[in-house]
Amino acid sequence: MIGSKKCPVIGITLDHEEAGGYSNFPWYGVRENYSQVVVKTGGVPVFLPHEPLLAEQYTSQIDGLIITGGAFDVNPSLYGNEEVHKTVSLKENRTNFEYAIARYALKKDIPILGICGGQQLLNVVLGGTLIQHIPNEIENSLPHEQPNPRDEPSHLVTIMTGTLLHDIVGVTQMHVNSAHHQAVGEVSDTAIVDAIAPDGVVEGIEAPQQKFCLGIQWHPEFEVDPNDIRIFSAFNNAACD
Repeated sequence: MIGSKKCPVIGITLDHEEAGGYSNFPWYGVRENYSQVVVKTGGVPVFLPHEPLLAEQYTSQIDGLIITGGAFDVNPSLYGNEEVHKTVSLKENRTNFEYAIARYALKKDIPILGICGGQQLLNVVLGGTLIQHIPNEIENSLPHEQPNPRDEPSHLVTIMTGTLLHDIVGVTQMHVNSAHHQAVGEVSDTAIVDAIAPDGVVEGIEAPQQKFCLGIQWHPEFEVDPNDIRIFSAFNNAACD
C-alpha cells in the first residue's frame, strides 16, 4: 500500500528474440529499469507475453499499460503505407499483440504510457502515421540514435504549454536521451503533439479524450532529466484512480 491507496498493477510489454544469445530457444526480455521505475513510483509491475488472443483478458487484470521500446519497427501497412524503407525491421507478433492490447486499453480507458517505439505504436493505433527513417525525411536532423550511452542526455525537447505533459513536468524544456530512427508522422484528430525536438521531430503525443494516454519518444526510465520520474508518478497516480 502507498498511503491509503492500493498500488496499481502496471502491465509492461516485453521484447522478443529468436534463439541465440541468452537461450538456444526463443526468449522474452526487458531492461530492469522499466520495472524499477514503476516500483519506485508506487506501482506493481507485471510482464505481458505476446499473446494477442489474451490481450483483452490482460486489460481486465491491469490498472495501467506501458508499451516499451525495442530495436524494431511497426509494419508500415498498419498506417496505410505499402512502401517499406530498407532500414525497417519487423517483429510481427510483438506488434500484433501491442496493437491489440493498446486498442483494448483505449476502449476501457486504462492509462497508457508509450515509450520510444511504444509511442510510435500508440500513434498508429490512434490513427496516425510514422516517418520510416528520419534522415530521409527531416532535413538537417539531429542524431536521434545517439552515439553516447542511453543513460546520458542527447538533446533538448520543447514541451508545449496547455498539455498534460506540461502539467506533469512543469517545465517547457527537458533534456532527453534518444534511441530511434523512426518518428511520429501525422497524428490523428484524437491526438495532439505535446513535445518537439529542435529539428521538428515529434517527441511526445497525448490523447486528451482519454484519462491518461501519453506517448514519449525518449526513454524516461533512465531518468536523465530530473522531471522524467514525474511522468511515471503521474501515470501510476492515474492508474490508481
